Amino acid sequence: MDPAPADVEVIYEDNHLIALNKPPGLLTQPARGCPDSLEARAAHWIKVSRSKPGKVFLHAVHRLDKVASGIALFALTDKALSRMNEQMRGRLVTRIYHAVITGELPREQGTLVHFLRHSRMKSLVTSGDAPGARRSVLDYRVLRRGGKLTLVEITLETGRYHQIRAQLSAAGCPILGDTLYGSRETYAGEGIALHHRQMEFIHPVRKTPLQLNARY
Repeated sequence: MDPAPADVEVIYEDNHLIALNKPPGLLTQPARGCPDSLEARAAHWIKVSRSKPGKVFLHAVHRLDKVASGIALFALTDKALSRMNEQMRGRLVTRIYHAVITGELPREQGTLVHFLRHSRMKSLVTSGDAPGARRSVLDYRVLRRGGKLTLVEITLETGRYHQIRAQLSAAGCPILGDTLYGSRETYAGEGIALHHRQMEFIHPVRKTPLQLNARY
């Protein structure tokens, strides 16, 4: 059965882009054996809300991990997709995440630099000269502390597979609920405490600055 249009939370929508607030536990794109995804729901939303016949052009500009939540951006035209991909490759898109972590980061704000390699659905920290190693950089600042937990804001400088999860774990501060990367604490539902909070870029067609924000 097709998902109902109410199954999506639209953050931004025009003729070129649509941004949704992805819940934790939902795939960004369909996978074998699991047809339900945010992309499928977004396509259905467009089809129903715009009374659009035929197949909907809709492609993800980036992907969020299934366990994460927050902003997921999709292009609705080939031109928008091509231009957004150029901005992503040129690191012209600002992506800000919020995460609840355990453990103590070295300072109230700083930069983490590691070399990561993709291995069996996980990113591993390795040396810079190891095969497949990719330099991974993020900036962080502490927003709030409460007991054993800390809320941090993270700005990605690079966009590697599981980068935030792997780097925070390597720093001794796994994300709450992220058992794949060493968390011993539980988190609600099928997700972890990682949320894509804010995204800034130049609109691919209008050429004006655009800032997107996703509520918790």
